[in-house]
Amino acid sequence: MEYSTFGRHVAVDTWGADFELLNNAEWLQAQMVEAAEVCGATVLSVQAKQFEPQGATVLVMLSESHISIHTYPEKGFAALDCYTCGETVDPQAAIDYLVSVLKPERTYAKKLIRGVGEMTVETPVMSQAVLAK
Repeated sequence: MEYSTFGRHVAVDTWGADFELLNNAEWLQAQMVEAAEVCGATVLSVQAKQFEPQGATVLVMLSESHISIHTYPEKGFAALDCYTCGETVDPQAAIDYLVSVLKPERTYAKKLIRGVGEMTVETPVMSQAVLAK
């Protein structure tokens, strides 16, 4: 079987998110696994680190690549990214889900198209995921 090198890498800086959410590695881990499920990715492993006095990093390794978050709760800031290889898993769906649960005041996003020659940069359309009640 031949695999495609095509991939999409969505990176988002979020500002103005709640301190308590950004400072809870366990909660962030659960949300990131849910984001992987929302976009149809296969979770291989999860690493989470709660920092002192605040901050968290969570990395979800996917069969298709990864999702990560690095938080600075004291600044209301989180750096999110999701990279997926192939056509079937959409990293934007994972990012939209995470932005929906973090509810930041501002987001700044870029999408790289990778694996098809020179990388191209796009500004993705951000949308709020519909969350189950």
